[in-house]
Amino acid sequence: MDHGIHVLDTGFHRARFDAAYLIVENGRAAFIDCGTSHSVPALLRGLEAAGLAPADVDWLILTHVHLDHAGGAGALLQQLPNARAVVHPRGAPHMVDPARLIAGATAVYGEEEMARSYGSIVPIPEHRVDLARDGHVVDLAGRRLACIDTPGHALHHLCVWDEASRSVFSGDTFGISYRELDSAAGAFVFPTTTPVQFDPEALKTSIARLAALEPARVFVTHFGAVEDVARHARELAGWIDAMVEGALPLAEAADRHAALVAMLDALYVPRAAAHSGLAPDAVRELIGMDIELNAQGLGVWLDRQRRRA
Repeated sequence: MDHGIHVLDTGFHRARFDAAYLIVENGRAAFIDCGTSHSVPALLRGLEAAGLAPADVDWLILTHVHLDHAGGAGALLQQLPNARAVVHPRGAPHMVDPARLIAGATAVYGEEEMARSYGSIVPIPEHRVDLARDGHVVDLAGRRLACIDTPGHALHHLCVWDEASRSVFSGDTFGISYRELDSAAGAFVFPTTTPVQFDPEALKTSIARLAALEPARVFVTHFGAVEDVARHARELAGWIDAMVEGALPLAEAADRHAALVAMLDALYVPRAAAHSGLAPDAVRELIGMDIELNAQGLGVWLDRQRRRA
């Protein structure tokens, strides 16, 4: 039974990389995350395929404001006359005034890549934003979608608990699980520690909090549904500990970033290859960008640890 949950490929980066979710209840709908502004046509097609019109959408719930999750929020809401955005209090100011988001991303990617990958980042009018503190409940035609404060990947991260389907929509908190890595042994799940707010202890606590709900499945943004949640929660905690253990001796390395990339490659690639049956080079092609971003996140965390020492 699908419980009215639709997995929508946003088209960001490549197929089956970045998902948004559409939940339908009694003719009303909520999106969870939305990809970039380039994703809006795909989301509207998904809505139409579900037999609904833009006016039938009541909510756009954002797990956090990283651009692959929320960059298209303002553009999407322009097409949804009755919808309101639900955002963590720490993230909401960046949706109302995205100038800092745009400046930060442009500094990293450059203007040309920003336009190509993310398109326009449109502000959301403040009167269309609801703040989702821990325990906030979104009412979708009588279906309760509970927002859970889940720092660790980002301070402004929330996850959504849908008790009706016993599903969690986890954004990036419950890691990454590409369907290409699935095998008879199930899914392969590993953490995402992208910059700039990775906190290993907070992330482990957030993962444990999600697992304590005993969900039947977790819908991760990258990509789709993961079952056997308790096992994956234990493994994610182990991954995080191994990443920290591997990163700490590299804090003062001459080329620290390259050393972190090599450490993560050695940690992830053999296990993913053994699990999936893919060749190591095929695994690298699939998760190379994640290794790069995770190395950046670990580097920012190491710098923060040094400042605190």
